[in-house]
Amino acid sequence: MSENIINFAEASQIADQVLFEKTGKHLTDLELIIFRGAWDNQTYEKMAVNTDYSASYLHRIVGQKLWEKLSEALGEKVSKKNFRAALERKLRENQVTANQPTNQSINLDATEEIYVERPPLESRCYEALSQPGSLIRIKAPAGMGKTLLSLRMLEGIASQEYRSVYLNLNLAAETELSNLDKFLQWFCVIVGKKLRLKNQLEDYWDERYSSSTVNCTEYFEEYLLPAEATPLVLCLDEVDRIFPYHQVAEGFLGLLRAWHEDAKISETWKQLRLMVVHATEVYIPLNINQSPFNVGVPVELPEFNPEQIRDLAGCYGLKWHREQVNQLMAMVGGHPQLIQQALSQLRVYENVSLDRLLADAPTEAGIYSHHLREHLLSLQKHQNLLEALKEVVFASNPIRLDSTIAYKLQSMGLVQMQGNDCSPRCDLYGKYFRDRLGS
Repeated sequence: MSENIINFAEASQIADQVLFEKTGKHLTDLELIIFRGAWDNQTYEKMAVNTDYSASYLHRIVGQKLWEKLSEALGEKVSKKNFRAALERKLRENQVTANQPTNQSINLDATEEIYVERPPLESRCYEALSQPGSLIRIKAPAGMGKTLLSLRMLEGIASQEYRSVYLNLNLAAETELSNLDKFLQWFCVIVGKKLRLKNQLEDYWDERYSSSTVNCTEYFEEYLLPAEATPLVLCLDEVDRIFPYHQVAEGFLGLLRAWHEDAKISETWKQLRLMVVHATEVYIPLNINQSPFNVGVPVELPEFNPEQIRDLAGCYGLKWHREQVNQLMAMVGGHPQLIQQALSQLRVYENVSLDRLLADAPTEAGIYSHHLREHLLSLQKHQNLLEALKEVVFASNPIRLDSTIAYKLQSMGLVQMQGNDCSPRCDLYGKYFRDRLGS
């Protein structure tokens, strides 16, 4: 290379290439915004003006992660201040390689999902978790990316030196769910273990004089929360697991609400920030003042839009135009999991065309057969839901159902609401269930 200083096009190209070689992923649109802004010596406040994100989110989550990834890819410490020089050194070392197009296939496991930014969700969640005693409620049907979003938030908040615990309630065995006392003991022990703290339950659990909710509260208030002088972000995923166990659900959900309320007056409880993640509605009677589902910050995940799907196809090595995106969306809408499953299949099996995949999609021979059979088996356990969905898929126009049934089908991700009326969420479900439920 000549002695000319590296220009933006060269810098962005080499940055994208080294990241792709290291991670199998290109610079995201948001990372490019930060890269361009840093190149122009902009502050994060200036960068945030034309985005849906806050300056602190761009700085502490996306920006910091970008510099960390570049540091790892380049083998030297990279920051907003020195990235130009680092990239120029890399380009000088390997000019030929840097200017060649990258045609490598992405090293992804067939079941691995790529996280897709859906602004301003990430910024909104991050800002909420930065607030003392906050509570975030993430609700969406299965496959919409709830867990990926929550894990992304935990990863980002770690840069603030917060403690974090991710707990999937599917880990709770039937024995733990048999009564509230057993469940709360299990809950305290597993959270402590994830924080790498010794089990001190015997010192706090007094079955003679205190209720289990009081014991659990004291364990957190006197032991788990004060263990370190840093906030604790506790993500509770698959909270639906406890809904069928009314005693446990009422006691535990009421406890979460009480802790959230205590944070308004208690410095200790301000240290706790909660993420409650669930797919379905809770259909047990909860006192309005005891439910965590009417407080905090509600988050619902939208489907992918065409631009996101086209960019995602590129991450899978597929050079798609709008026509292919529209074809796939006509079958599965913007459902994140179904979209990624199709893209993964097309990447792995190059002899399978998009037309062939879509033709087989709503059949037992298609890639979604397991997903569809699971829904069918779930519906067969609830005849009222099965009959209601049958009405929906055979109706020529959206129809009105009993509100509870409608919301249950919506929570399963099978229908979409248009006002008070229901229609199949996408052609995949309409075609499959018309065939399976036809007389």
